[in-house]
Amino acid sequence: METYTFLRAFADSWHLLFMFCFFIGVFVFILRPGSKKVHDESANMIFRNDDKPEGAGSDSHQGRHADPKEAR
Repeated sequence: METYTFLRAFADSWHLLFMFCFFIGVFVFILRPGSKKVHDESANMIFRNDDKPEGAGSDSHQGRHADPKEAR
């Protein structure tokens, strides 16, 4: 059997089945019970070192105006 024909037959049958099972396995792994905490932590990781906005009652940094207003 020619090499190309063998690899083509393998890709059309067994490799396709392997890739489908791998896809289903990854999908089940993502939706497994108990993974919500890990996914929430990963989703919020980029915000971990952001500075939080100052509260309305802080007088330490008022900027240009004493009474800041919302932009609309």
